[in-house]
Amino acid sequence: VQLQASGGGLVQAGGSLRLSCGASGSTFRFSIYGMGWFRQAPGKEREFVAAIEWSGDSTYHADAVKGRFTISRDNARYVVSLQMNSLKLDDTAVYYCAASRYGAASKYGSSWYLTEPSYTYWGQGTLVTVSS
Repeated sequence: VQLQASGGGLVQAGGSLRLSCGASGSTFRFSIYGMGWFRQAPGKEREFVAAIEWSGDSTYHADAVKGRFTISRDNARYVVSLQMNSLKLDDTAVYYCAASRYGAASKYGSSWYLTEPSYTYWGQGTLVTVSS
């Protein structure tokens, strides 16, 4: 299974970027995986950004990005996206997408999306740099 994140780059504060993460694998069934985005800023620990359940019915966003970022998914194309608006300097980080198999909530609870161990597969990351 491969998760390929793309769409990162350099953007001015207040601008927008759209990250995408494509999933592939001969036996990978994208539609049964919850998908998440995490980020890691220089010198900091990786943190949760947003997640979406396998059906797309429920989404979760970290307080730091609520109202600015929106996660979505296209199960037909095996893609999860993160629309990032009103970017701030603090949003500078490497952004990672990750896949959590259906049923993670039974093991990790209703906040499964916050827990890195609930994610089975991780992408390589894409760098987002926000400049002043």
